[in-house]
Amino acid sequence: MNGELHDATNDSMWDQIARIRESLDEKSGDLSARELILFRVLKIGEEFGEVAEALHGVNGTNPRKGKSHTMNDVVKELVDVAVTALIALESVTPDAQKEFEARLQHLTDRPMRPADETVS
Repeated sequence: MNGELHDATNDSMWDQIARIRESLDEKSGDLSARELILFRVLKIGEEFGEVAEALHGVNGTNPRKGKSHTMNDVVKELVDVAVTALIALESVTPDAQKEFEARLQHLTDRPMRPADETVS
């Protein structure tokens, strides 16, 4: 990226994820590849915490803050979780898109069991 502006209008989601990861890689300093993966996976937890905070804010369940968020905030935070997870996946494997699509297909094909059915 090197600081240049890029029109992402025609980029696929995976192109955009790759660009974000590349930009983060450029700014990672002297972190090893292993450390990058570690911190990117940990970042998913941080982003999940922000979704939880937004949900508390929607419902006013934090007595110090009251109703401090909207469902739109929750939506934005969920997108941040998804993007962060995809960046972490791209950091772990050069075949992130293929791995994602294969796993998604597996999950789609998996039969849904009734809640009262035990798994053996």
